[in-house]
Amino acid sequence: MAEKKSRAAARKIKDKWKAKVWYNLLAPEMFNKQALGETPTDDPGKLVGRVTEVTVQDLTGDFSKMHIKLAFRVDHVQGQDALTQFVGHDMTSDYIRRLTRRKRTRTDLTIDVVTKDGWNVRVKPMAITDRRIQTAKQRVIRTIMTKTVGDVASKQSIGEFVKGIISGDLAKTIALACKPIHPVSRVEVRKSEVWAMGELPPPSETPAAETPAAETPAAPDVPVEEEPSPEPEPEKPEPAPEELAPEELPPGDEDEL
Repeated sequence: MAEKKSRAAARKIKDKWKAKVWYNLLAPEMFNKQALGETPTDDPGKLVGRVTEVTVQDLTGDFSKMHIKLAFRVDHVQGQDALTQFVGHDMTSDYIRRLTRRKRTRTDLTIDVVTKDGWNVRVKPMAITDRRIQTAKQRVIRTIMTKTVGDVASKQSIGEFVKGIISGDLAKTIALACKPIHPVSRVEVRKSEVWAMGELPPPSETPAAETPAAETPAAPDVPVEEEPSPEPEPEKPEPAPEELAPEELPPGDEDEL
């Protein structure tokens, strides 16, 4: 009897995977809502808070950015789409190890900045010199990096700031600012974390499809009585030029006749 009950109970167990539905993960507005992948769930409310990681190569196809990983967290669900927000980025450990060589100095920094639209972001840049430098120079370089990153973040929105990190524009700005103290061979923003979200960027305006202009209905064809065209008048023959009588010729022309 016990075996029959266990078999009957096993039959009543429902397959959880059959109740799950696949949802599309979409990137935020700063990445033009590109598709990040898919995730299954039996309840849309369980998607909120899930974090997914993709590389920049997956988004842009740029092979040189394959070492940069972007993190996105699901913010809300809209239909079959799970909309995400940017929560940070990171670089692979093997890429950072390749940058650090012997007889070089690596200067790390951790700084909290606030963007123009109120996003609180923790940024961790690093500067690598071509040779070893003193600790006093490292302190000056950290001070310059702190001021540079703070000034750039305060003048940019979160989308512009993240794009500057990924493209390397922020690293170039830091390198130029540190050059008077000591030439820096490489600058990288190795990690960033969003601590508090500010204003969300407005949704991108997709151009609406051009609708053809409404054609005005053609007027119905009404038969119009044509007036008889007037008959052309017969052409009158032009009068032949009258010959001048010899007596009428002017004096002096008689010899020519």
